[in-house]
Amino acid sequence: MRRRTFAASLGAAAVAATAVPGIAAAKTSGRCEDAYTWRNAVVNGGGYVPGIVFNETEADLAYARTDIGGLYRWQEATQAWLPLLDWVGFDNWGWTGVVSVATDPVETDRVYAAVGTYTNDWDPNPGAVLYSDDRGATWGVAELPFKQGGNMPGRGMGERLAVDPADNAVVYLGAPNGNGLWRSTDHGRTWAKVEAFPNAGDFVQDPGSDYSDDNQGVIWIEFDQADGRIFVGVADPDDPLYVSEDRGQTWQPVPGAAAIGSVDGNRTIPKQAAIDHANGHLFIVTSWDPGPYNGAPASGKGGAIWRLDLATGGWADVTPTYSPVGKTPGFGGITVDRQRPGTLMAATQNNWYPDEIIYRSRDSGATWETSWDYAFDANWSWPPERVDRFKMDASGSEWLSFGAADDGPAYAVKHGWMIDALAIDPHNSDRIMWGTGATIWGTEQLTAWDAQGPLVGWDAEAGHQVALPVEQFTVAVRADGVEETAVQDIAALGGTLVSATGDLGGFVQDDLGRAGEQIRHPDWSSGRSVDFAALNPDIVVGSGDVHGDVDGHVGVSTDRGATWLTTKRLEGVAGGANGGTVAVSADGAVIVWTPGDGTTAPVSSSDLGQTWTTVDGLPAGAKVRADRVDPNRLYAYASGKFYASGNGGLSFAETGASGLPPTGDVDFRAAPGKRGHLWLAGGNDPDVVDPLYGMWRSKDGGATWSRIRDFEEADAVGFGKGRGRRGYPAIFTSAKAGGQRGIWRSTDEGLSWQRVNDDAHQWAWTGKSITGDPEVYGRVYIATNGRGLIYGDIAD
Repeated sequence: MRRRTFAASLGAAAVAATAVPGIAAAKTSGRCEDAYTWRNAVVNGGGYVPGIVFNETEADLAYARTDIGGLYRWQEATQAWLPLLDWVGFDNWGWTGVVSVATDPVETDRVYAAVGTYTNDWDPNPGAVLYSDDRGATWGVAELPFKQGGNMPGRGMGERLAVDPADNAVVYLGAPNGNGLWRSTDHGRTWAKVEAFPNAGDFVQDPGSDYSDDNQGVIWIEFDQADGRIFVGVADPDDPLYVSEDRGQTWQPVPGAAAIGSVDGNRTIPKQAAIDHANGHLFIVTSWDPGPYNGAPASGKGGAIWRLDLATGGWADVTPTYSPVGKTPGFGGITVDRQRPGTLMAATQNNWYPDEIIYRSRDSGATWETSWDYAFDANWSWPPERVDRFKMDASGSEWLSFGAADDGPAYAVKHGWMIDALAIDPHNSDRIMWGTGATIWGTEQLTAWDAQGPLVGWDAEAGHQVALPVEQFTVAVRADGVEETAVQDIAALGGTLVSATGDLGGFVQDDLGRAGEQIRHPDWSSGRSVDFAALNPDIVVGSGDVHGDVDGHVGVSTDRGATWLTTKRLEGVAGGANGGTVAVSADGAVIVWTPGDGTTAPVSSSDLGQTWTTVDGLPAGAKVRADRVDPNRLYAYASGKFYASGNGGLSFAETGASGLPPTGDVDFRAAPGKRGHLWLAGGNDPDVVDPLYGMWRSKDGGATWSRIRDFEEADAVGFGKGRGRRGYPAIFTSAKAGGQRGIWRSTDEGLSWQRVNDDAHQWAWTGKSITGDPEVYGRVYIATNGRGLIYGDIAD
């Protein structure tokens, strides 16, 4: 992701930011005559959902927050989620990392979101609190004098935002990194630090890391409805819990709370909390790690569940004593059932094998039942029989198997991992939803659990355990409408769309309304680039970061992505984040791959990647593209220099071109049907003097370039079907013209440009990849960093 700077006030004054539907036809010349409609190419989820919050007083009102993909509101009528932050623009991309969400229990149209993606220098901008009076249809923005970490460690801990139910004009915010507790008294418009709050926290997971070195700070706020007390969890194992009995004027440590700051001698913090108001219990999940990546029992650290009696002040350790995996794992989310006092549930954090465990108690934590269990035979043979309370239905998201098959007790479709979001509907005991690192699961049959009884019994005659009969209920995907993939590259073949995605590898879609086939062979952890042979689009290539030491980084398909072959692993290039970029000649005869390690020169293959030969004349890291007409011509760019090959990619030579950006993120693409026509976008390294940033074009294979003066900035460029039978391909770009960031289109070879998106549809950072469709005039595909693959069509 590009690191960019912009001028921003660090004050607490609110700035209106209204998302109004409709086309804002900004232009460089001429007016956009086409209104657009926008949709997602459906994946259903694809990223981490660290928080799900139901409104306490209005049924069917719920919000789901994501770490980089914005905020969503539940739509009961359609059983789907509605995105609420698509208005966030390119320069404020960090606002799509949602640290916390609070829904007002008094005036239920009000909702708040604490935003900011990184607390380090990856995001140069401060955090903010977004406030809405109409359930997220429009928003105001109150910037803060510190950063927040929607994609940092600890993002799945308890909600840092909370509305005071006794005075809903008062909203609290817990901050990281020594910034303490903050409060607004005007419905989130302005904020001030609560100077009386005595402890800003001191827990740092890894002081030597640029990513895990946050002081987790003030973690969550809970209100005791019986007497108005306010409880605040703090990342300080010695003083983890504070209370105010006078509406936040003064604060004191809760007596006895230091006992919860240690598990097996390891320092722990109060990660999440939930109050059972009817019984007067505060439940707290503690952990040695802020999550979401750790917490596995093999660490020997784990966590605990504690219960505080709010009337007596007495503490009880109610951690489940039994686990199918032999010891109690670390925990993620915790939730209570408002309709059934004494009922609560908790989830393990990252119990990778064979699955996460969901715990349920109906007696305030005195006893617990597990969502699954083992039944061993008399010889304690491995693997044992596994028995489950519910079955997982991945319909519509079949990729959740990640290409695996059931392997004994390790099912391909799991309960999940990184389960910090766990929420029983306060109005419906049968509904629960939980978020994972990939999706949202849920059911409306939860109380069927209570009629099942034990999962495992003892056969006295046989002398061993037996699985008891269970009438299972169904848990299914509840992520419809949530599109959270970070798309790295796009190839539109005409009728088939191929995408490379972070974390998930990639997808091949013939129907944009369905998730399609996940690219699983080679075994990409993240897809990085895709390309196809322009004269033979049945041949598709892709590159990605790979697991293990077997698969090559490059994958090849000869049937438009229906099936894939792995390529030979290149000696000396490790797995990990080395996918780099790949290109294929117009006829599909030659593949050229640039490894992403930054030290290995590009290589070529003429046998579908079974052998590789070092390309002569190109430096390591050179980005290569193929001419879309001439199979012998390929092009490359590196550090301000442009290269061309006339022998099918065997060797390259500098073209002598000048005036291109010498540094920064740069990409270029070859225009379909036009030999030697190239368009280049990018630049902008803020660390150099007078950085070049914008768009250039060449008509002679990169020998000479002219700048497109319409754009002050440009980051991605691509092509679609032209206007008319002989028209130049439509050109699409994510760029800035006349001070306006947007998605721009030209239908006259770049002579004029029109902005096709509007202020309600900006999707934050859109600089990675863009392309049109070769068969559908006007259609554009946009890669986003956390809002999936967006596509737009000219409205009917």
